[in-house]
Amino acid sequence: MSTFALWAFGDAHVGTDLKRGRQSLATALRTVERGGDEGGPPFKWDIAVDIGDMSGGQAVPDDEEGTEVVRQFGALEDHRREGIYNICGNHDRSGLAEPQAWWWRKWVDPMGEQSEFSGVDSARRPYPIEGTWERYSFKVGNILFLMMSDINEPAQTTGRGDLGGNPAGVVSAQTFAWWKALVSAHPDHLIVSVHHYMLKDTTVASGDWEGMRRDEDGNWQSHYHGYKPQGAPIGASYLYFVGSQPDSGVFEDYLDSHPGAVDLWLGGHTHTHPDDRFGGKSHIETGWGGTHFINVACLSRYHGPANVPKSRLFTFEEGSDEVRVQCYMHTGEFLPQGWYGSAERVLKLARPFSWTEP
Repeated sequence: MSTFALWAFGDAHVGTDLKRGRQSLATALRTVERGGDEGGPPFKWDIAVDIGDMSGGQAVPDDEEGTEVVRQFGALEDHRREGIYNICGNHDRSGLAEPQAWWWRKWVDPMGEQSEFSGVDSARRPYPIEGTWERYSFKVGNILFLMMSDINEPAQTTGRGDLGGNPAGVVSAQTFAWWKALVSAHPDHLIVSVHHYMLKDTTVASGDWEGMRRDEDGNWQSHYHGYKPQGAPIGASYLYFVGSQPDSGVFEDYLDSHPGAVDLWLGGHTHTHPDDRFGGKSHIETGWGGTHFINVACLSRYHGPANVPKSRLFTFEEGSDEVRVQCYMHTGEFLPQGWYGSAERVLKLARPFSWTEP
């Protein structure tokens, strides 16, 4: 096997689309395995990463939606459920007064801790994972994947549910320390960081206030994301809280002092057309000495004002220090279903991909 094909998707918002009669997750799974009903071809993928937001509700997610998520995963025919590696998004969080991320841990369950509900058997993972539901890693050859879930911000007294999607991104200080330690300990690996959010000012609409827009009176209102005055709307489009520090910049500072240490940062959260360049940034941008930032969202058609269902395919070739990144359009409302050639990129890596770990 000379190539490794990684499918990256997210923001399925299953409950939102189901209310409009659309099965966002199941339809995408069937399309990539069997081809779409508008002519989009199937394609080969070895494993997938899901960057979060399986839930579509503005309130806290419930068991009914969780059951539906598991049912839609059942559309897989050629791949095991365990071949998809998931992280928690802001809409997947539970309430502040509830056990942390109980819904996502029960129904999406990356660790296979509640397999009677999720159907996930961790022993069937093609590449074993190490860590916890909040942060875990796995390796594919010389690629190290660092998977970080979005969590509730503990400093907030009003959160998920009361603030709808509560859109500002959050990780704990422990997750950042874990990420920094693993990046530092693997200088000979290709490193792929995965979080629901992009870092600040990296891709389309990921800057201060760029999730919002002003009305005719100059007041902020919802746009890409919901305007929640108590929910740090200034940082609604990026990873805003780290260790309860707003706009901490610690990930960015690390990359600034260690240029090229991370090869890819995969995220989403902001749903929009693949040609959108709001804030002067596209869906794929490069910074900090060679770190490529790619927004892979979204599978949903109806969750928000600018939904264009799409995902990304990353093809790594043995011995090559380049990765091919393709954009797949899942519906034909905006662009023809299938590959969107104008969004394709070939990105330089720090070192060649190898199936052999260093």
